[in-house]
Amino acid sequence: MRVMVLVKATKNSEAGLMPSPELLAAMGRFNQELADAGILLAGEGLHPSSKGKRVAFDGASRTVIDGPFAATGELVAGFWLWQVKDMEEALAWAKRCPNPMPGPSEIEVRPLFEMADFGAALTPEIAAAEARLRDQVAG
Repeated sequence: MRVMVLVKATKNSEAGLMPSPELLAAMGRFNQELADAGILLAGEGLHPSSKGKRVAFDGASRTVIDGPFAATGELVAGFWLWQVKDMEEALAWAKRCPNPMPGPSEIEVRPLFEMADFGAALTPEIAAAEARLRDQVAG
């Protein structure tokens, strides 16, 4: 199973406060452990939302909204994409993670949809198109 591990933003991360050398080193060691275990598929930190944009959709209309965005606790400061056997394994790894922020912080772990999750809505044509797309991206 694949999971997206979301590092929640804090006031410090939204203010652009960079991690300490000690935290960067600890995260580097953790990322190496993930890679060595075959868990890590991808992972990156994100700039504060003040450097971001949102696109709001309403029918055919598109509106660009400049950051920063409110509700800091709902924003994402970074992510990993992990391949694990189940949610319990994902949580075991998440608990081993160094605290990603100075002070209190949260990590959210959410499973990704797999093709089988779509049931009858996944027609053979859609499945074939998805397989071609995945091959192209991996290529």
